[in-house]
Amino acid sequence: MSATSVVVGIDVAKASVDVAVLGGKLEARRFENEADGHSALAAALQPQGVALVVMEATGGYEAALACALQAAGLPVAVVNPKQARDFAKAMGRLAKTDRIDAAMLAELAAVLVRRDDLARFIRPLTNAQQQALAAWVTRRRQLLTMLLSERQRLQLAIPIVRPSIEAMIRAIRAQLDDVEAQMTGHVRTHFVELDTLLRSTRGIGPIASATLIAELPELRRLNRREIAALVGVAPIANDSGTTRGRRRVQGGRFETRRVLYMAALVAARHNPVIQTFYQRLIDAGKLPKVALVACMRKLVTTLNAMVRTNKPWDSSFHHARLERRLLRTTGVRWT
Repeated sequence: MSATSVVVGIDVAKASVDVAVLGGKLEARRFENEADGHSALAAALQPQGVALVVMEATGGYEAALACALQAAGLPVAVVNPKQARDFAKAMGRLAKTDRIDAAMLAELAAVLVRRDDLARFIRPLTNAQQQALAAWVTRRRQLLTMLLSERQRLQLAIPIVRPSIEAMIRAIRAQLDDVEAQMTGHVRTHFVELDTLLRSTRGIGPIASATLIAELPELRRLNRREIAALVGVAPIANDSGTTRGRRRVQGGRFETRRVLYMAALVAARHNPVIQTFYQRLIDAGKLPKVALVACMRKLVTTLNAMVRTNKPWDSSFHHARLERRLLRTTGVRWT
């Protein structure tokens, strides 16, 4: 990528967005964070030949703007706010204002745009159906959090308030059932082929499938290492000099990883391929949690390949690979 590429940093707030441009002719400006402001910003950026736009994830305030810029043909990367702040600190910028944050995001964009793996930072364009599914998945998660809180309150509640808490639990459960029905119906209506493909894997149920479709649109766009790192199931090296530290997984998409954990837990018991893989790691002396994380990584990389090739789960293919690996490493044929 050229060193003179035009890059943009956008600091998003509820009512407005601050924009900083490096390498272009557009001065730092503020736009309203609503439809007309998004259109005005897209129109101002399109003639600039923008190579990358970077903004932080702000709990949803950035979603409409990101979609509007993508629809205008601009590449958009939505980054973790902690990563953006760590970058600012590394650059020695301790002050924090909306204008400064936009400038720092533009500097971060200038770094990202030179990376060979830039594609994994670019947010895929989502349509209205996928946005609606993401909203259902998020709402289900919120209801589960509320249900857990009420259950914990019930354990400590004195008798006089228990009926109120129990009534709230019943109401949340009813809402949860309704949201799950709406969510699965939405998947059957708009994503039936992808849902069928994902659920051909034993361990992937309707909730896991809906979550992956909604929150991991990068499936099939990235290679196996990139998708594992994006979810946060790739082991991170911790070496220095002669010291070899323990590898750990960190970062990534927590909510997607949490659903994938439950899927791997089921697969390790009921999916013959994952069960064999898990047992082989246990027999090799790996801790159960380490083996389960490896199963999560195997699941997500396999699902990524399935979506890319549009082929359902094929146990015979995985059995053949395991047998070849065992023959190569131990000389013993696996049955």
